[in-house]
Amino acid sequence: MKNNSSPSETKVLTAHVPLPLAEKVDQLANRLERSRGWIIKQALAAWVAQEEEHDRLTREALADVDAGRLVDHQAVQAWAKSLATEQPLPLPR
Repeated sequence: MKNNSSPSETKVLTAHVPLPLAEKVDQLANRLERSRGWIIKQALAAWVAQEEEHDRLTREALADVDAGRLVDHQAVQAWAKSLATEQPLPLPR
């Protein structure tokens, strides 16, 4: 996602949030000596980054599937079960 706006340009977004969540935001703002808006911007930026990374990883995984780079489900199950043993299997490839 390309951002063509300058850092000083902003846009007001409005959202209704549950009262307990709003109170937690206010508590954080007070504890960190920051504004409520600063807390919301930090949280929103972190969430957007997380979603972008999730999307990137999903597209990467789908490309692996399309290219035939798969690991057999039964091999993964056997490996996972072996992790609780004294001699775990090597990571399946």
